[in-house]
Amino acid sequence: MSDDRLLTVKQATDMLGVHDDTVRRWGDDGTLPMVRTPGGHRRYPLSGVERILGKRQPEAPKDTTIRVAIYCRVSSHEQKQKGDLERQVGRVTAHCVERKHHIKEVLEDVGSGMSDNRPKLRRLFGMVNANEIDRVIVEHKDRLTRFNFGFVEAYFASHGVVIEWVSETLGKSYDDELVEDILSLMASFSARIYGKRSAENRKKARAAK
Repeated sequence: MSDDRLLTVKQATDMLGVHDDTVRRWGDDGTLPMVRTPGGHRRYPLSGVERILGKRQPEAPKDTTIRVAIYCRVSSHEQKQKGDLERQVGRVTAHCVERKHHIKEVLEDVGSGMSDNRPKLRRLFGMVNANEIDRVIVEHKDRLTRFNFGFVEAYFASHGVVIEWVSETLGKSYDDELVEDILSLMASFSARIYGKRSAENRKKARAAK
């Protein structure tokens, strides 16, 4: 059998956490069921108070934990052997722990920032596509890509993912790395140009015979 005791104004206000006048007004306009005793005193059925309490239950708090993927990269195995990659991971991880981010995965690549053939970078794009993360954390934005960072940022943003970098400035080792990447790019273009010219020269030589 349900408990439907009659509550006084004070008991009802204590349960509802509102002012006495509010309870009286709710009783008058029918929001809260009310009866009067033979002596004319207001009484409120417990079931009516509980019904209002049920309607006013706060929504369950949303999970505000930020899911992040850490992406770290060095250009050469020599840098990795020197501990550059490990230290980079440590700095970025400390940044995330300090902000209480939920680290879903730590991705480490060894390769040029101009290469799109990096396994963990591809894995990162897969996580973005699958809505597994809310944010990508890198030490510096060039860890993701040397050029066209804006395109990567816009693509991630279209999936609701933000790129956050820990540092605005680069150390000396990163300057050396950039020089290596540029020299590598120049060598690649030179090889293509000379390769194309050699092919054309061979074609002309065959035609002249």
